Amino acid sequence: MILRKTIAGQLLQLLALIIIHASCHTLTSAKTVNPGGGELQQQPQLEQQQPIQGLPEPRAYMPDSQNLDFVYHDHEELTRFLRATSARYPNLTALYSIGKSIQGRDLWVMVVSSSPYEHMIGKPDVKYVGNIHGNEPVGREMLLHLIQYFVTSYSSDQYVKWLLDNTRIHILPTMNPDGYAVSKEGTCDGGQGRYNARGFDLNRNFPDYFKQNNKRGQPETDAVKDWISKIQFVLSGSLHGGALVASYPYDNTPNSSPLGAVFQTYSAAPSLTPDDDVLKHLSLVYARNHAKMSRGVACKSATPAFENGITNGAAWYPLTGGMQDYNYVWYGCMEITLEISCCKFPPAYELKKYWEDNQLSLIKFLAEAHRGVQGFVFDPAGMPIERASIKIKGRDVGFQTTKYGEFWRILLPGYYKAEVFAEGFAPREVEFVIVEQHPTLLNVTLQSSKRIEGIGGPMVSVGGVGVGVGGSPGGIYRPMQAAQHYRPQMPPYAAATSNDGIFSTISNGLNSLYSNIFG
Repeated sequence: MILRKTIAGQLLQLLALIIIHASCHTLTSAKTVNPGGGELQQQPQLEQQQPIQGLPEPRAYMPDSQNLDFVYHDHEELTRFLRATSARYPNLTALYSIGKSIQGRDLWVMVVSSSPYEHMIGKPDVKYVGNIHGNEPVGREMLLHLIQYFVTSYSSDQYVKWLLDNTRIHILPTMNPDGYAVSKEGTCDGGQGRYNARGFDLNRNFPDYFKQNNKRGQPETDAVKDWISKIQFVLSGSLHGGALVASYPYDNTPNSSPLGAVFQTYSAAPSLTPDDDVLKHLSLVYARNHAKMSRGVACKSATPAFENGITNGAAWYPLTGGMQDYNYVWYGCMEITLEISCCKFPPAYELKKYWEDNQLSLIKFLAEAHRGVQGFVFDPAGMPIERASIKIKGRDVGFQTTKYGEFWRILLPGYYKAEVFAEGFAPREVEFVIVEQHPTLLNVTLQSSKRIEGIGGPMVSVGGVGVGVGGSPGGIYRPMQAAQHYRPQMPPYAAATSNDGIFSTISNGLNSLYSNIFG
């Protein structure tokens, strides 16, 4: 009798567990059905939210095995995943191609946002680029999982909802699909698959501030240059492998002589930007939220260790034609190079651990786009001024407004002065303060330049602006044609440096060998 009661009790417990499990499964897999057929997607809220202090950290993510496993995905599988995700989450994603590789593979970009198909006024655009070196695919897979995490967690993760409601996130999982196609899993070092199908290193193929880059432009880099010329990106991360460090501009450095170019790789001299404080901060945000990076542990005994897990690019090893310098100097976009794996192409069974290490960093880094100053530039009638040039005084790399007159600039707490000018308007300086808790909103109205009564005098240039002098009160006040972007003044010796000759050839060879080993 006792045995029967025991068995009956166990059966009742088992039955209860089955009922609970079935109920949970019903709740998690329930779908809203359209009476006309098909599945209705939940409409995300589009109202803008301010950052909430004490917002909970993003929760840990376990992928849906029916959509994305921790394995390497070839280009066809990657394309199918992106298309399926876009179809399944039309209110949170938009898929587009910025061009094709040498061998005709699409360079897919997935936008993840509560407003994926159109720019929402005041919402900054940010981006991630992965797999610029084909044999460094961990970042490629991390970006796919990041997409999956965003779309599956929007309704349940408060931090992700705030981020997607207030940011447009563009994700290019692979910039070098052709190189990836010939790389081999388990290869930690070497150059097989690093280059595109024509043998070009895409991270040495951009215009360079310090030296003339004579390498022929490639379709992949041309597509990225066209992409970032059309969208005002505020913040960017480029994912690599071969080291464990967040590297910030400048990647290159001026050389006083060809002989110096040979030995600069080992000189460990930093090349600092006017925004060094901001770029260091952004690097630290990634490193400190990473499970291991901030410890600064060397990947191998023969490789360098990095204090706090960050480094200036040129202090590590200089390179010409890098993407992060191009983003920063040409477009004022703060880009960081993120080296996230000691092994360039580790075995797939390690991918889950890489995700656990990088998940929080990938999300927190993007949120930094909401630090600093943001606002609009208007004319006297309240209409937005497109392509108004803005420079933070003392920081000689500037940026421009969008067609809606918007601007953003990541800055740390402090007092600043912005210099604003546009063709046909009188320039203006505006002082403002940045605090830690929230971004500073700064709206600037420029007054139209006017003809002043009296005899016009000759024109002189004052701070890049044409000003009438002599005679009466001033003649015509007319700003000179502004350059597309502010750029730091080129050191005279940098402009004179030549890339030609045997020393340059040796230097480039050493640089290529070094980067094949370390990143």
